[in-house]
Amino acid sequence: MEFLYEYGLFAAKALTWVVALGVIIALVAGAAAKQKQGGDGVRVKDLSAALRRQQRRLRLETAANDAERKALKQEFQKADKAEKKQGDARSRLYVLDFRGSMDAREVAGLGREVNALLQLAEPGDEVLVRLESGGGVVHGYGLGAAELQRLKGHGLKLTVAVDKVAASGGYMMACVAERIIAAPFAIIGSIGVVAQLPNFNKFLKNHDIDVELHTAGEYKRTLTLFGENDDHGRAKFREELEVIHQRFKAFIAQNRPKIELERVATGEHWLASDAEALGLVDGLQTSNDYLLAQSAGKRVISLHFKPKQTLRDKLGKAAEVGVSRALMKLYEAGQRPFG
Repeated sequence: MEFLYEYGLFAAKALTWVVALGVIIALVAGAAAKQKQGGDGVRVKDLSAALRRQQRRLRLETAANDAERKALKQEFQKADKAEKKQGDARSRLYVLDFRGSMDAREVAGLGREVNALLQLAEPGDEVLVRLESGGGVVHGYGLGAAELQRLKGHGLKLTVAVDKVAASGGYMMACVAERIIAAPFAIIGSIGVVAQLPNFNKFLKNHDIDVELHTAGEYKRTLTLFGENDDHGRAKFREELEVIHQRFKAFIAQNRPKIELERVATGEHWLASDAEALGLVDGLQTSNDYLLAQSAGKRVISLHFKPKQTLRDKLGKAAEVGVSRALMKLYEAGQRPFG
């Protein structure tokens, strides 16, 4: 019996390893197959059709009786036949979503979406960018603004909707639009430049650690993390920040010429309800409300770039989700009162 028990335990372990190995091989094979298939990763979704299906479902579910439901179904069928015969001649509203981080890595995906959109859209079509960002690196958000300018350069009407925040580099991108709408409590502005870095020179000296920094060119390095900084380097660093700020202000003035620039370019931010009076936004409205209103007369199409995930990305995401859930359970257990 003991032999059979040990043998059964060994067989179970072996089977577990075989199954696990099979799953890993299947994932790798699937990832390889997707890699061979190629594709630009830009997904297109007809939001008008989704909204229409939702509206029809709601009307059917709230119908007073079976007769009314039957009449509604006939109405929908006639509308579908007429659209299929005549085609959808409505102008198009394309929707892009941009949620930027500090390093602006999402700009690469935005560029792919803009490339796809320019192959679809026709002059006169509108693009709505739902933008959320507190800003970040200058070169990244400068590129993001340039990507949005490409849309206007091809004769497309550009609208930016801000539901939560468009500050600093985020506002740099938003101001490219012909019209900016924002939810009343969205954060708007922060037209300024900030840079900071720690300096460990005193700590290293206290521990008898020397740091040597060699450069060619007077301003190759102005401030350092480990060397001893001086007033000359600090002055040059501040000068560089001021140059960027002046370029930022000029960019805002070019795209929003009616703004009282010196009033808003102080680095402050405002709620959209106050920013409207300053000319930073053109109207108070959420993106959902805008889309719902526009869908009545336009065909609304969403474009979204989704980068391909490697096996490592998938496993890492799964591990992240598992850890997050475990921590949340521990937190919830700690919140329960003692019984």
